[in-house]
Amino acid sequence: MPDQDHSATSSVQRVRGACPHDCPDTCALLTTVQDGIAIKVQGNPAHAHTDGVLCTKVSRYTERTYHPERILQPLKRSGPKGSGQYTPVGWDEALGDIAARLLAIAAHNNPEAIVPYSYAGTMGLVQGESIAARFFHTLGASLLDRTICASAGAEGLVHTLGGKVGMQVQFFAESKLILIWGSNSIGSNLHFWRYVQQAKRNGARLVCIDPRKTETAEKCHEHIALRPGTDAALAFALMHQLITHDWLDHAYLAEHTVGWPALRERALQWPPERAAEVCGVPVEQIVSLARDYGQCVVNREPAAIRLNYGMQRTRGGGNATRAVVSLPALIGAWRHRAGGVLMSSSGQFPVQRAALQRPDLLAGRRPRTINMSTIGDALLDATAPRIEALVVYNSNPVAVAPDSGKVVQGFAREDLFTVVLEHFQTDTADYADYILPATTQLEHWDVHSGYGHTDALLNRPAIAPLGQSKTNTQIFRELAARMGLTDPCLSESDGELCRTAYGAQVDFAALLEHGFATIPLPDAPFATGQFPTPSGKCEFFSDRLAAQGLDGLPDYLPNYEAAGTSKDFPLAMISPPARNFLNSSFVNITSLRHIEGEPLLEIHADDAQQRGITTGAVVRIFNQRGTYRCKAKVSARARVGVVNGLGVWWRKLGLDGSNVNQLTSQQLTDLGRAPTFYDCWVEVALDAPPGDRENLTSMGQGARHRQP
Repeated sequence: MPDQDHSATSSVQRVRGACPHDCPDTCALLTTVQDGIAIKVQGNPAHAHTDGVLCTKVSRYTERTYHPERILQPLKRSGPKGSGQYTPVGWDEALGDIAARLLAIAAHNNPEAIVPYSYAGTMGLVQGESIAARFFHTLGASLLDRTICASAGAEGLVHTLGGKVGMQVQFFAESKLILIWGSNSIGSNLHFWRYVQQAKRNGARLVCIDPRKTETAEKCHEHIALRPGTDAALAFALMHQLITHDWLDHAYLAEHTVGWPALRERALQWPPERAAEVCGVPVEQIVSLARDYGQCVVNREPAAIRLNYGMQRTRGGGNATRAVVSLPALIGAWRHRAGGVLMSSSGQFPVQRAALQRPDLLAGRRPRTINMSTIGDALLDATAPRIEALVVYNSNPVAVAPDSGKVVQGFAREDLFTVVLEHFQTDTADYADYILPATTQLEHWDVHSGYGHTDALLNRPAIAPLGQSKTNTQIFRELAARMGLTDPCLSESDGELCRTAYGAQVDFAALLEHGFATIPLPDAPFATGQFPTPSGKCEFFSDRLAAQGLDGLPDYLPNYEAAGTSKDFPLAMISPPARNFLNSSFVNITSLRHIEGEPLLEIHADDAQQRGITTGAVVRIFNQRGTYRCKAKVSARARVGVVNGLGVWWRKLGLDGSNVNQLTSQQLTDLGRAPTFYDCWVEVALDAPPGDRENLTSMGQGARHRQP
């Protein structure tokens, strides 16, 4: 496959591609190109899961690609860090200077002083971690623990089901009871919602479990608005009722699970009354939900759980995942193709990661690992080897990483050499020494897996790269050459990398012809057990966790920051994504920002009345980590005692140049070393007049020394 564009020069052409963004749907795209210009992006109707439909965000992808503020040439910092002042330079100057700086750091200090920072700005296997990973492995740079989104839930899946596996999404259409747990599917999993609607029309009951009354919750038959971080308690109460009413598939439990007697004993400690008090929901809701779920085994009807990442962003997120994904085995839901649970299907893709990323290039070296979720502390740590250079691609850590006051402080270090590969001048790019212009999805080759379905996709470039932009892969190829790194694998083309991604496991000819290929899987993968665990069974008790000195059973772990532990910060805060953004992507797209409006804090009427807050008022949200100002919206979407700080807005678009992550913590989850974005307690107050703000700021700084 040649590395060339497929743009039309004198006719209209439609080019097959794939959405690159961090979403379970991984849609197949069709881009209409006229005279070399992309004029329309739409869903590919030939792809069953996409079915010609795109979300509002990606349907406006040409607005992103041709955005007037897009960076189209290398930029060198010409003002103080954070000022956003840059001067255009040529690629030769930029790459030459970057190569010299990185070589000097590696030679005089330690290659581990160089740190890559990347995540899911593109989910592509080629433009993500292929040549980039090879480059950093060859150099011996620090490794990055990529934990910021889903690693707690992933660990929970691995230690219970054996991997990031589950039921196939299309079979939710046949389910009779669907629990949508920790997911605003209408906003973040649109094509799954289509299957849910089919099930609803066929008589299925829909229950949404979420602290926030989301758009999805409004469309379900019932909404259970539990407190953040209490999902495991609810799961155990459901188990308690299944046990005491004998709504169990005893044969499935005996043949296909490990640790049932111990889990049974733990679950019996959680009567609905106890869970209702912890979760802050009526006991009747718990009893009713357990009855609905249990009757599915009695009536031999399929019950399905769509679990998403919201519930895992608290201290006990990994254990909560383990508890919830244990439920289907109790009632034998896996016997049905429309039964079971789906959190992520990414483990079912035969991605050849070692061939793509080449960890063998480390040649026996064992560099340290930096957790991306604690990058604020890492950048401020003076312990050798101190981070001296940061290369950021496919991420915007200044906006998205927790405890962002520390992140900003770290990025502002004058002795930190920072390179950012970007499309736009994001919050992170404002702190770069060099900004290098990267291509968008319409301008490069890539191969994709997914985590909401099981189709592999190929992305063809629809247009030539705009301006002087280069693919991520090409930037790292050229940088490697400038640094004298001569391993042939560092010069492999994108075409070769696309073929490497799946090797012989996926028919590449089918990808070229159709743009997608389905991974062959059984309809009901665990109907007869055969879980990808060491035992081959659903592991309620994990010997692997026990060997690490951890509890082999799932458990309920209270939040780090919990009710009653601080009079200063009495409100829990979660920070779900704004519907028209995807993490911090699309925030600068004018049409989408107009739909979204402005940064908001949703607050329940009872909590607002106590504080004299009305819709439209500017409020201060604060805790021991800092203060964030935005407008309030008194809303039924917020439950009593919980406020919703919608994110992730760029900091520079906030009233005080900050966003909701000014308040979130660098504490990590029980499993997976993930961030605890939704384990956060705050106070909210009407904003003070400008003259009084200095006193309030100093009070907030004093509170930094108090633990909530």
